[in-house]
Amino acid sequence: MPALCGAAALGAALLVPSASAVAAPTRVLGYIANNGGGVSVLDTATDTLTSTLSDAGGDSPYGVGVAFDGARGYVTNVRNNTLTVIDTPTNTIDAAVPVGDGPAGVVVSPSGGHVYVSNYRGGTVSVVDAATLTATATIDVGPNADGVAITPDGKKLFVAHDVVGAGTVSVVDTFTNAEVAEISTGNTPTAVAVTPDGSRLLVVNKFSNNVAVVDTASHAVLGTIPVSFIPHGVAVSPDGTRAFVTNSEADSLSVLDIPAMAPVAAVPVGDRPISVALTPDGAKAYVTNFNGNSVSIVDTASLSVVNTIAVGVNPVGIAIHAVPPAPTKLAGGHAALQLRLLGFTVRGMDATLTESHTGRPVAGKTVAFRTVKGQALCTAVTNASGFASCDANVPLLVGLATLLQGYTAAYPGDITHGPSVAHGSIGLL
Repeated sequence: MPALCGAAALGAALLVPSASAVAAPTRVLGYIANNGGGVSVLDTATDTLTSTLSDAGGDSPYGVGVAFDGARGYVTNVRNNTLTVIDTPTNTIDAAVPVGDGPAGVVVSPSGGHVYVSNYRGGTVSVVDAATLTATATIDVGPNADGVAITPDGKKLFVAHDVVGAGTVSVVDTFTNAEVAEISTGNTPTAVAVTPDGSRLLVVNKFSNNVAVVDTASHAVLGTIPVSFIPHGVAVSPDGTRAFVTNSEADSLSVLDIPAMAPVAAVPVGDRPISVALTPDGAKAYVTNFNGNSVSIVDTASLSVVNTIAVGVNPVGIAIHAVPPAPTKLAGGHAALQLRLLGFTVRGMDATLTESHTGRPVAGKTVAFRTVKGQALCTAVTNASGFASCDANVPLLVGLATLLQGYTAAYPGDITHGPSVAHGSIGLL
């Protein structure tokens, strides 16, 4: 099996977040699958690596897909025949799902309910139920199943066959989980992407040095666009007007005008670029450089490289997505009420903040304590154990009866962790 057979089209993993996700402040993270092992996590706001995720049984990650709401990441492990599942809000490994022989490409249905994995050596597609994290079906598509893409309505799945010579792309009906057509596109199709409106399929023909533009309704090839030497990956801009194609032996990124079916520019990037993904706003393109162990960041307005970041060994797949805050849980404690002249002192109000998914403590967050009627009492910052505690002097007018009903502790949430509220008790000393 060629070293890069699973580089796959990860433009299909570029999914536009929902309107609510765009409106609220949110993290936009990049996930880079390193063929040498591990998934690098990149914060696109600062263009810095925040962590590296490791699945003990997944030492050969290739493709990267992210669910439509950003809450799940999926990485294929071509040597281990598994699909690694990542909880993206907390960036923890949740599961390793057995799939077919030589999993390469991966794409998530628009509903987030199913994950489709192309199995390069098996010539099949595994259908994984996202709720149960089990493969529920296997679809025969033919040899060297590589890049995968799905239409926005989720009805059609396209699978490229990385076979030397006159190549085809399989069309799969996702309702019946059966192949319904084969499209002849060019020499050795390896990567595919669908435009946001669902009308066009872009197919990277690795040894034709071009990109075929296909009508997704009729399956007719409308034309081809020339690129440079040995193209490999493709991503489509959010407005559907441009495609970005990596040229693995020319060390460049081709920019294509899709409506005009014409090349626009070629941007020099790193050594042996394989895959490309765009930010949800389309402002930046991120290119994995297999031999450079790096990611080139391209400004899509100026069409120039603005940064290069070192990642893991031999990066291949990449996906970029808005990721929601991690849900949290607050647990309230018990405080003591002490009488004093003209008022009360409430001592030892406390709460512990943890991540709901992992149970890990959340440090450095401000928790506000109030009476059950909403009067402010005090604030405290969680420590390394997620614990926050403070005392409050309270005037008589608040009332003994109100205080004996206990207190509320509230964390308002931020870009990394969601809000939560708890109730604590107050008793007389």
